[in-house]
Amino acid sequence: MSTPPMTPLSCFSLRTTAGVLLVAALVTQAQAQEAVSLPSVTVQSSPSGADMPARNGVEKERKRLQQVPGGTNLAEPQKEARMATLRDALDYQPGIVLQDFFGGTDQPRLGIRGSGIQSNPVNRGVLLLQDGLPLNEADGSFIIGLIEPRNAAYVSARRGANAITPGATTLGGEVDFVSLTGADERGRVRAETGSFGRQGLQGAVGVVGEQLDGRVSVSSDRYDGYRHHSASQRDALQANVGFQGDGGFENRTYLNWTDLAFQIPSVVPKDRIGSDPRGVLGDGKTPQDQLLNVYKRDPRRAATQLRLANRSTWGSEALRTTGAQWQASGRPDGTAGAVGWRTALSWAQSQMERDLYATNPANGQQMQRFGSYDLDASNLQALASADWRVAPGWTVLGSLQWSQVTRDAASRTSAAQLDQDWNFATPKIGVNWELSPATRLWANLSRSHEAPTYWEILGATVAPNNPAAASAELVRLKTQRATTLELGGQGRLGEGAQALQWNAAVYRSVVADELISTTDANGIKVGTYNYRGGTLHQGVELGLSGSQRMGVGALDYRGSWTYSDFHFRAGEYAGKQIAGVPRHLINAELMVRLGAWRFGPNLRWVPVSTPTDHANTAGTQQESYALLGLKVEWRDGPWAVYLQADNVTDRRYASSYVIRNQATAAQPGYLPGLGRSLTAGLTYKF
Repeated sequence: MSTPPMTPLSCFSLRTTAGVLLVAALVTQAQAQEAVSLPSVTVQSSPSGADMPARNGVEKERKRLQQVPGGTNLAEPQKEARMATLRDALDYQPGIVLQDFFGGTDQPRLGIRGSGIQSNPVNRGVLLLQDGLPLNEADGSFIIGLIEPRNAAYVSARRGANAITPGATTLGGEVDFVSLTGADERGRVRAETGSFGRQGLQGAVGVVGEQLDGRVSVSSDRYDGYRHHSASQRDALQANVGFQGDGGFENRTYLNWTDLAFQIPSVVPKDRIGSDPRGVLGDGKTPQDQLLNVYKRDPRRAATQLRLANRSTWGSEALRTTGAQWQASGRPDGTAGAVGWRTALSWAQSQMERDLYATNPANGQQMQRFGSYDLDASNLQALASADWRVAPGWTVLGSLQWSQVTRDAASRTSAAQLDQDWNFATPKIGVNWELSPATRLWANLSRSHEAPTYWEILGATVAPNNPAAASAELVRLKTQRATTLELGGQGRLGEGAQALQWNAAVYRSVVADELISTTDANGIKVGTYNYRGGTLHQGVELGLSGSQRMGVGALDYRGSWTYSDFHFRAGEYAGKQIAGVPRHLINAELMVRLGAWRFGPNLRWVPVSTPTDHANTAGTQQESYALLGLKVEWRDGPWAVYLQADNVTDRRYASSYVIRNQATAAQPGYLPGLGRSLTAGLTYKF
């Protein structure tokens, strides 16, 4: 999406907390002609309650998530044939909404329960973790395109207030990408190729000894793009070394380097989705094409990240201190005791220097600087929680988190200054009921808070036809607050490989002062405000998976349905649907398994239209669509080969869009989705 023009800006972030041993440094540099340049250094903390990722296998994580009285996800990317994009890792997961931008290695919009519903290309609303360490800056923002899903052993998501990390206070919860280690595999080579110039390569090597293990992975992706001016590329290196000591001591060091860059084809009017889905503004001769010519403006985004992290744990399950983010837990009567407790403390700070420049519409050259600001964010958070086994099969859990949050901003060229701070508590109480060994039900009542990020505090107004009049302002905002009631459960019908696995959650969140971000008539973000009339987020998250024998083979199936009913309760848009998320999102896959072969169709279905503006103006909605795919896989020993076709009917549709208070279909605001495409790949694991 287009953002106000600005120069390379620098960001220095520091995260640290009281505790044993953690030094994590994150250097992020983003360069954008029209958007962003973001160098940063981050020292980050580890989440409470988490074991070392190398020893926290999928089954152990599954058991840990069963103790959470609320909606969770556990995805295993290494079981997927294709691993080119974030969607490949998180498809078929209930409650997680991904809206593609250009179909390459760009930054999709990630949403959970409507948190951060309008944010992109810099996201907010969800705490993003890698190996249990927060990737977000202290202001809550993150760049999702820097994630390399090929290196994830599993992805663990705790939706909404079910997050367990002290810094996770938002409505969206947290998503943790846990890396493969040398103890998980010796290595692999992967190659992928596909339509529109898609190329992907990965090589990884792992070693393991009596007390040490290590793994190094290198990957590279190139994509010419489906649309004009939509090429992208990503190169990544990920390495980690672990040490197992005596007395329960474990240490792991992580090194990650990622270089991401992509062109931005930008948005088009609605009628061009059907008439010219690969085109951009600048292909035609209309006044819009002349004013917003993508070839002349050349919008693009680039980010380079160097991340060094070290994490240590020492202790038993009864009392443990984890990383520099201090936490302790125990059960007075031992592991079989009726009462357990946990405490945690964390502190984080970020600083950013941000300069904004106008862009010449004739040639994309940088013009005058119209804003220069120092931005600072800090968070001090304390958590206390307890669980009580009140009866066989029944556990009551409660937690209370206190946060002190600051967001300060000051102009370097004028006297403008805005310091904001908030103190709030986020309590939660929940109950788990083990109805049977195969079925668990839960309920919880929680409170969430979300403070604005740098990108909401600083607003800019830039008219493409009058860049000399560009201006910036500091915006005073309140925290977004919500009270959520959630009911749900998960279970198994049948035994062994034939069992049907199900999980379901129903939630209702009453939200106050929701952070609403909008764009102008040209699709450029112009600002954020708190909606005063109150909003309501409610929905259903349902997932199913299993296998059924069929003669000499079997039928494997999985699917998810995410129902999102988000609307304004009162005020200017009372009764209207909040723009940004499909009301229904259905993903399903059926695969016939015969020996080493698996083949079958898959479906991504948005069955009803979605408003693109908060006024729900007729004719401006994202139309419903269904995308049919086909996949063939062959696995034999260390070898795996796949062939995958997407959108086989070549459906023309809008994959995403910018959000306005009130829109017209003639305004540029829609991103055409990827057309018919084919991808093939080969993997050798040793």
